[in-house]
Amino acid sequence: MPPMRIESLRQRLRALGANPRHQQRVLRLWSQALPQRSGRRTLEHFLPAALVAELPAVERELTALATLASAHPAEDGSARLLVKLADGQMVETVLLPRDGVCVSTQIGCAVGCVFCMTGTTGLIRQVGSAEIVAQVALARSLRPVKKVVFMGMGEPAHNLDNVMEAIELLGTVGNIGHKNLVFSTVGDPRVFEALPRGPVKPALALSLHTTKAELRERLLPRAPRLSPEELVQAGEAYARATDYPIQYQWTLLDGINDGDDELDGIVRLLTGKYAILNMIPFNAVDGMPFTRPSWEKAAAIARHLHRRGILTKLRQSAGQDVDGGCGQLRARAEKPARRVIALAPG
Repeated sequence: MPPMRIESLRQRLRALGANPRHQQRVLRLWSQALPQRSGRRTLEHFLPAALVAELPAVERELTALATLASAHPAEDGSARLLVKLADGQMVETVLLPRDGVCVSTQIGCAVGCVFCMTGTTGLIRQVGSAEIVAQVALARSLRPVKKVVFMGMGEPAHNLDNVMEAIELLGTVGNIGHKNLVFSTVGDPRVFEALPRGPVKPALALSLHTTKAELRERLLPRAPRLSPEELVQAGEAYARATDYPIQYQWTLLDGINDGDDELDGIVRLLTGKYAILNMIPFNAVDGMPFTRPSWEKAAAIARHLHRRGILTKLRQSAGQDVDGGCGQLRARAEKPARRVIALAPG
């Protein structure tokens, strides 16, 4: 069964006599987790009779696109959700503090970042645009959502059409502010071409992780071969075009990318740039040869960069206390074979 796309939902509605306005109404209520009989209008006077008759079935089909398999609340106010798609495949969705949600765009991932559990499985399949929006609708059925981060399982750039369709719907009838839609990528050049052309221009998060090209190739073995300098240059162009700062992501790996040479490199790369550096201490994963630096060390790094003029936010990976690093819930549910990685400090 191919991944469910928003256009397939529109075709289903068109077959029931829905014009574009009717379609938008159904998609708006669904994406905002509101019942299809919301509002004061009498549906029989507004929607085609065939659609009114089928609305209960349509609502059941939309709900079935993403259902809750298990929830893992954490002390920080987040909750990691294991979500079942209509074909039985599982993805992870994370309810974030302060009304955010992190959604998955692929089942598995082909980039193979060596510090990420999701990358150990390879790519299993793409997540359809309707399945992406369905994760947001599921989250909204549990709590308010004002921000959507495309930073869960998968590399959004490798599923660009589906992700852009989901962003367009969420940024219009889904009622999410454009700056609160955050597209996260390792830096595929196609992103820098596609995002400025879209009717909804999301904020952009770029996985940097190191200022050393050779080390980045080892940490992100199947990412496009953009050097850190080229990545920041492309990010800066998008930041200036949209007037949104780029969020540069940096997973802190003790003894790997937390030395003085890296801090000097960050200052060199990001001084004067329209940028925020998000530093996230590594979320420990069994079988991976990395450790997280102490919080005191991480905080000292952030303070050092602040003093040197780099806007740095030190963040915890949501749900640390429930052992919920990206891909871990699904891995426990599926129990795939683990791989062991050896990586010397760069």
